Amino acid sequence: MHTLYDSETFSVTHMLANPESDAQHPSGASKSEHGAQVLPMLLRHGFEIVDKRAGKEVYLDGSWAELFQQHIQAWQANTPTQEEVEDTLERYAELAQNPVVIH
Repeated sequence: MHTLYDSETFSVTHMLANPESDAQHPSGASKSEHGAQVLPMLLRHGFEIVDKRAGKEVYLDGSWAELFQQHIQAWQANTPTQEEVEDTLERYAELAQNPVVIH
């Protein structure tokens, strides 16, 4: 889990799928007790976007996460202003239905 962005209005966290096994086996594969290679059923990462003003969060995975990853890559190539980042996050935050719950 990596916090990518944190402001007064939004927080973005990148959730990694099985980071321990990814570090040990770059392909995401592991070995069974008999030495046979066992491929994971589904490795998926996602992004949690928290709208602090509304007290809601949305979790993006699958194609939504891929689309958001493209935004991040574009931001890395062309540094956006904070306003541009916040405008993009606000569009995603419109999907938010889950209230933020502190554990």
